[in-house]
Amino acid sequence: MRIHWPRRIFAQVLTAQVTITTGVMVLATGLFLAPLGSELDDQAMRRALSIAQTTAADPDLARELVATRPDPRGPVQADAERIRTATGALYIVVMDTRGVRWSHTNAAEIGRHVSTDPSRPLAGREVRGIDTGTLGRSARAKVPLRDADGRIVGAVSVGIAYDSVRGRLLGTIPGLLRYAGAALAVGVLAAVVASRRLRRRTHGVAFADISALLDEREAMLHGIREGVVACDRYGRIRLVNDEAGRLLGLDASAAGRAPAEVLPPGRTTDVLSGRVTGADLLAVSGGRVLIANRVATRDGGAVVTLRDRTELELLGRELDSTQGLLDALRAQDHEHANQLHTLRGLLELGRHEKAVEFVTEVASAHRASAEQIAERVHEPLLAALLVGKAAIAAERGVSLRVSAATLLPDAVVDPRDLVTVLGNLLDNALDATAERRRAEPFVEVELRAEGTTAVLRVSDTGPGVPPALRGEIFTDGWSTKLAPAAAAPRGRGIGLALVRRLAERYGGMARVTARAGGGAVFTVVLPEALAREDGAPVAPSAPLPTPSTPSTPLTAAGEPR
Repeated sequence: MRIHWPRRIFAQVLTAQVTITTGVMVLATGLFLAPLGSELDDQAMRRALSIAQTTAADPDLARELVATRPDPRGPVQADAERIRTATGALYIVVMDTRGVRWSHTNAAEIGRHVSTDPSRPLAGREVRGIDTGTLGRSARAKVPLRDADGRIVGAVSVGIAYDSVRGRLLGTIPGLLRYAGAALAVGVLAAVVASRRLRRRTHGVAFADISALLDEREAMLHGIREGVVACDRYGRIRLVNDEAGRLLGLDASAAGRAPAEVLPPGRTTDVLSGRVTGADLLAVSGGRVLIANRVATRDGGAVVTLRDRTELELLGRELDSTQGLLDALRAQDHEHANQLHTLRGLLELGRHEKAVEFVTEVASAHRASAEQIAERVHEPLLAALLVGKAAIAAERGVSLRVSAATLLPDAVVDPRDLVTVLGNLLDNALDATAERRRAEPFVEVELRAEGTTAVLRVSDTGPGVPPALRGEIFTDGWSTKLAPAAAAPRGRGIGLALVRRLAERYGGMARVTARAGGGAVFTVVLPEALAREDGAPVAPSAPLPTPSTPSTPLTAAGEPR
């Protein structure tokens, strides 16, 4: 007759559990009964050996054995009987090196030679076994007896009353079978309960369906272009798909560990740990801008999805740069239009010499400003950034000044990193200064070299940063600005976070302090950002300027004023 294996999971689990429980109980019973005899023998011999070792460790016993003669009323017999009564041993025999008893349960045996061979314990070896002596069958052990100098002066033999192993073994079988039956009943009941619960949880699906679902799940998790990190109820990572591993720099060893153990401190770690909640949270990890969403699961865990928006952020910043360039061009166009109108008026009035003088003055001013920036900032990208930001600052009614201490050689390892840092600092400084209406608002820039270290400092006359917020201002997604609707997809709070990550990547730091007279001072130190030419160190720049150090303000067109 063919036996059909059930198809549903709960039925398979129930059948398997009942079969396994029954088999285990039968096997356990057999394995318990088979070595029981040997276990009883070994237990009795170990007990006898322990008593013999304890007796032989008494220094007075060896001293009394050497100093006295065998006597039923002697000290050796008294000590041996005292120990035998306390331990429940059948007998304790103390013998000298000739094998003559000095103690025995039967006092008549004292002074006689022992009935078994004492050569092995007298030779310094411990002996144990099951044997038959004058008092019947016993589990016995013999150990050498040494004096204070370690010389063997005799031996100690201890016997334990030994009942029939067969009788004790047969006596345990009924109780053992009762326990086995009770355990089997409990196991079957537990299997039934577990199978019913499993049936509710699996909705009656078959193992083949689960295998297909798991294959589809693995293919989906590791094939999608979105990072997925699953955490259990204790906050430990359970799953990291390929994309999440790429974005966060994790591998299979992260499983079973808390996010704080495998990721550096930051917003990403806080989101994974559940310390920061919300939808579409911005985070920066390893120079990548991420959008994180955390959803709790019914078992107390959570699933965090991560979207890489680094390229989108870069495109957005390029768009901002383009918009800034357009603003600068518009400002210059406005100023050039005014200059053309002035020139036209001079020509219509016939003031040709004055017109030539005006054109020469304007051209000289533009050329002098460009040459001045080029003399202080030798890196073309940074110099161009300063000229463009000066035009935007003038359009917003803010004066952009270049500190007299500014001196940056053309030895920048990666100019794009410095453009990112300086551009973000200038954008934040211009926003803060323009929002606060005060007389002569300005932003001052200082770029200098200290060996191979680049130091960037931007100060403004804005509202400043309260001391309590200076540690949070570089956090991912932190911002005091309200993003407009058009900028909502990009969000806020990324610029300063990128500045800090770039500084940390160089092994430097970014900090904000208060400016004397009101405002904020952002300082970024980038070690090894400058290259050495021909092995010679980069010459250090001038010392930090004091409040009286003059700076050069730039107009929208870039000329000093």
